[in-house]
Amino acid sequence: MVACHLLKAVEGWTDLGLGRFELRYLRDKMKREVDFLVVRDRKPWFLVEVKHADRALSPALAYFQAATKASHAFQVVMDMDYVAADCFAQRTPTVVPARTLLSQLL
Repeated sequence: MVACHLLKAVEGWTDLGLGRFELRYLRDKMKREVDFLVVRDRKPWFLVEVKHADRALSPALAYFQAATKASHAFQVVMDMDYVAADCFAQRTPTVVPARTLLSQLL
C-alpha cells in the first residue's frame, strides 16, 4: 500500500512539472536496507522504512540518511493513529504514522 502511494506521488509530482522524481530501493553489501528512497532531480530527498507496529527506529534509516544526505527519513508505522503534524518539518529520522505521512503526499 505504501509503495503504491509513493509511486502515485512521484509520478504525479513529475507530471505536474515539480521536478523529476524517482522511487528507489536501497541495500548495501552489509545487507542494511531501506524500503524506499524518493529522488528529486537526481538528489535523494527522503527515505521511507515501513513497519507494521515496530516503533524502534531502524539503524539503517539513520545510516542511509547520513550516506545519501537525504533531507528526511521516516519510519512509517502502519499500526499507529493519525497525528496532525508536518512530517517534512523533521530533518532527523522520525517514526510517523502511515496515515500521517501518506496524507501529506500528492
